[in-house]
Amino acid sequence: MTADDAALQLVLALHRLVRSLRTPGTMAGQHPTQLLLLVQLIQGGPQRIGELAARIPCSQPTATTVANALAVEGLVRRVRDTTDGRAIQLQITDAGRAAVQDVVRGQADKLGERLTALSPAERAQVLAAVPVLRKMATS
Repeated sequence: MTADDAALQLVLALHRLVRSLRTPGTMAGQHPTQLLLLVQLIQGGPQRIGELAARIPCSQPTATTVANALAVEGLVRRVRDTTDGRAIQLQITDAGRAAVQDVVRGQADKLGERLTALSPAERAQVLAAVPVLRKMATS
C-alpha cells in the first residue's frame, strides 16, 4: 500500500469513526458547522464572522446563517469588536460552552464503550496513537 493509499484509508476510517460518534443530545439535529463554529469561539475567543468562516472553513454567508441560528438559541451573542467599534464579533455564551461540553461528553462516552470492547492490545494501540494524532491535528 502506498503512502497515498494509506492516507486515504486513514481519512475514511477517521470520518466514519467521527460520524458514528455523533449522538443525540443538546445539539441533536443541528449542523456540524454549528459545533465547529462554537469550538472556534472556545479556542480563539470572540471573532468576526469572516474570521470564523475562514477557520471553519465555509462561506461567509453560511457562517452568518449558522451564527444567526446559534444566536437565536442563545449559544452565541454579538459584541462590539474592541479594536474597531464599528465591527461586530461573535462570543460564545455559557449555554454555548455547556452545549459543546454535552456533545463532547456524549461522544467520549460512546468512544469509551468502543474502547472497552477492544482487546487490551488493540486498546493500547489506539491509545498509543493519541499523541501522534494530536500532533498531526495541530500541524
